Amino acid sequence: MKYANIREEEVKNKVGQDFFGDFDTTKILGNIDFCVTPKNKNPKQTKLFDDINLLWAEAKTGDYDVISMFAQLILTIGKARTFDKTLPPAFLGAFDGKKIAFIPYNAVLDIFSLNDFNWNVTSSNQNTKEFSIIRERVQKSLDKNDYLYDFLKDEKELKFFIKNNLAKATESGKILINKNNFVPIYLRWVEQVKPYIDFNWEDGKKQNILDNSFFLADLFVDDKGTPVIEDDTPISENLFVVFKNGHYEIAKENLKSLFNATIPFKDKKPYEQFWKKYKRPPLEEFQKYILERKDLLVPQDIRERKGAYFTPRIWVELSQKYIADVLGEDWQEEYYVWDCAAGTGNLLAGLTNKYHIFASTLDQSDVNAMHERIENGALLLHDYVFQFDFLNDEFLPKSKGGKLPDDLYNIIIDEEKRKKLVVYINPPYAEAASMETVSGKGKNKTDVAVTTNVYKKYQNKIGIGGRELFAQFFIRINKEILGSKLAEFSTLKILQAPNFSDFRNEFRAKLEKIFIVPANTFDNVKGKFPIGFFLWNSEKYENFEYIQADVYDSFGNFIEKKGISNNSNFKSINDWLITTRNRINEKNIAYISAKGNDFQNVNFVFIINDKNQLPHPRGSWVTDKNLTEISIYFAVRHCIEATWLNDRDQFLFPNDKWESDSDFQNDCLAFTLFSNNIQSQFGTNHWIPFTELEVNARSKFESNFMTDFIAGKVKIENQNVDLFSQQETLSEFETLKGLSTRLQFSEEAKLVFDAGRNLWKYYHTQEFPSFRGVDSNAVGRRGVYNVNASLYDIREHFQGRNEKGKMNNKSDDETYMRLIAELRSALKILAKKIEPKVYEYGFLKE
Repeated sequence: MKYANIREEEVKNKVGQDFFGDFDTTKILGNIDFCVTPKNKNPKQTKLFDDINLLWAEAKTGDYDVISMFAQLILTIGKARTFDKTLPPAFLGAFDGKKIAFIPYNAVLDIFSLNDFNWNVTSSNQNTKEFSIIRERVQKSLDKNDYLYDFLKDEKELKFFIKNNLAKATESGKILINKNNFVPIYLRWVEQVKPYIDFNWEDGKKQNILDNSFFLADLFVDDKGTPVIEDDTPISENLFVVFKNGHYEIAKENLKSLFNATIPFKDKKPYEQFWKKYKRPPLEEFQKYILERKDLLVPQDIRERKGAYFTPRIWVELSQKYIADVLGEDWQEEYYVWDCAAGTGNLLAGLTNKYHIFASTLDQSDVNAMHERIENGALLLHDYVFQFDFLNDEFLPKSKGGKLPDDLYNIIIDEEKRKKLVVYINPPYAEAASMETVSGKGKNKTDVAVTTNVYKKYQNKIGIGGRELFAQFFIRINKEILGSKLAEFSTLKILQAPNFSDFRNEFRAKLEKIFIVPANTFDNVKGKFPIGFFLWNSEKYENFEYIQADVYDSFGNFIEKKGISNNSNFKSINDWLITTRNRINEKNIAYISAKGNDFQNVNFVFIINDKNQLPHPRGSWVTDKNLTEISIYFAVRHCIEATWLNDRDQFLFPNDKWESDSDFQNDCLAFTLFSNNIQSQFGTNHWIPFTELEVNARSKFESNFMTDFIAGKVKIENQNVDLFSQQETLSEFETLKGLSTRLQFSEEAKLVFDAGRNLWKYYHTQEFPSFRGVDSNAVGRRGVYNVNASLYDIREHFQGRNEKGKMNNKSDDETYMRLIAELRSALKILAKKIEPKVYEYGFLKE
């Protein structure tokens, strides 16, 4: 044995030095043990060489089983989908202290496309079904290709193999196109070149001219763009499009009349930049293979129709684990499964008992796609896959003129058998006649949702929530397949949203288990909110009240547990806000926009001068009588950062403990004073938290209401004083009797005041083209002194606006940037102090 009695890391180092010295073996790629890439002799080509992989290998110590090493490597690659992130190598390898073996990457390429394969198994566990499948494939490849070398006995042969295989992966600094990498190259081409081709893709699709036709046209030219396939050769019959004279042309005579003679680029530069990286045409020995396997070059919408991109595989696998946790490891043998919104069936990947699986979908073309998958080995039965409109069709068996397989119908009508049925779905989220799922790709279309038979049947019971299609699926399952298990993906609306309170009262089942994940892990979802997988047991007839959900990050790592409550029996924070309205002799000092009761609407909670600034105002006036409560409302809604995880959490009507906590009230006031959107151009600014003397103002403020309020000079209890009479200013209220005491602020709030005071003082030291004092024409104008400037006005002055009228994020004034940063930092500290009270006083539930 060449490398005996040394650790694995040392084996890798020795093999790298002794046999791969002409290459770079320092690259780290996920959990792959050993990567070989070309040595980069030209620093200008760093990005190019980052893309080139020659070998990915598994390493062990001692004398290890080669087949097992390969199986572990392939499982590692498949689980991380490394081939989606970087171009795959020419070979996979496995070595230990005695030997090394190689397999051409393309020999196992199709393994990574298997639908019914669980990539989430532990790669080192040799007892899994998946490990056995890969072992068998590896064994066949090694039997066919004798690439097994002993480090001592076969040293010369090994070095010859490396020199004549790995070393030839690049030519003239370009990546060679072969059977291993043409699919990943195509996927990059779709992103980087396709958008700049001036072609009507919808018209092309009708004639079966897809983007892969253009990609193949690009492949079969040389580096100068000259075609390398003659028009009359057999291989040319596979080309619908050719590239000639710097543009594309339709190659088929019968199609030329339907399209322009030439298909140009909108911009040719992306095309030119893209093909600088790759050597064209593909190596001759791979050309026929690539053309024959152009079915692998599938655009996004077609890939979706094949069921590859709806419910992400990582969550499919995790959901099946959760089902097993609740129903038992042998659940697939004991239970039946029906996906009644199956699409093309990717949610069923990983299930193994095809005699217990039913799949239905609205679209017959999706049924056809599943039947095609069955012909290619999918673990489904042809007769158990059928077209069915779940929201309109009746539960009738085929033997009686219906659509349900008789076996499924017999389960549905039998009370005991129903208890062994798992309805397993990621239902349509928005549109009744499409494959748009909970991943949020479609918009809610009420005019579609309210036309279904299920909606008409249950609308009076489930209320406005019933206008959403997924809720219609759930209520029919709950009412008409009573006793079954419902395993479903959806948002958390059914647990928390006010619009679903009627639905929750009608939908009776025990929520056995739930996990939640970021919505943007689903295809084409950009929103930051949670999507959950729920396992309901309708055999247990109860209302949902509370559960601890498991939370996972985008990579499938467990983060924490999160409590989720049914808040239907609690009033909302906006109900509390309403109680602050219409107090005697109140005077308006601002308006608070207050949309929704949850974190997803936090950006719609802001304080401005007047409701007329909003096209559709929803909120309350801020007055001299409710300023304390409004400040609490505002601070509570903003002091905790909105995240994908808390996005649907509901703010509630508080308990009365806050009323005796002056520290909390004043902290909230301080937070609000330095976080509002008051602008003096829209009216009198009553929100300046300092006196003229404190900030060295150059003339008198139009209003001193806020400093009088803080000083206790405003008698809130006196309902007969006109605080805004033109005959007296607010500062004169110090002559009143029975005044409030001066507000006392915490150390954290004082830090905010100090930082704010420095910012205001700095503004009032600025040089302006002309000084106009309290000239109303100057209000809000950048570059002109505004004695009544609000925090928003000060930010606008220093930061300015771009061509579109949006305020810039930064200023070139370094002092201002330091001062605003100090204020924001102090506000964050104050927010952290307020946060525990938000839960203590019941504004949010833990």
